[in-house]
Amino acid sequence: MNKTTTRTWDAVEYLDSPEMIREYLKVSFEEGDSEQLMMAIGQVAKAQGISEIAKKANLSRQNLYKALAQGSSPKFETVRKVVEALGCKLGIV
Repeated sequence: MNKTTTRTWDAVEYLDSPEMIREYLKVSFEEGDSEQLMMAIGQVAKAQGISEIAKKANLSRQNLYKALAQGSSPKFETVRKVVEALGCKLGIV
């Protein structure tokens, strides 16, 4: 009998283009769940490199980790900076 092996799905593995990143963040934002959105932002930051995103957002690496930690409530300004460092913009349509 053949054994089937599986591994945990990790979104970071698929966030390899600006289009995929934008779509992933857009869908997460449209769901309306702020924790889900912050998780998605964290996954994109991880895919692009936490240190690089922290630098672009003018945040320390430690503060970025704190802002993206599960259950955190970062300031809107922090979220905006990180989203822009990811190459996206927040908007109201």
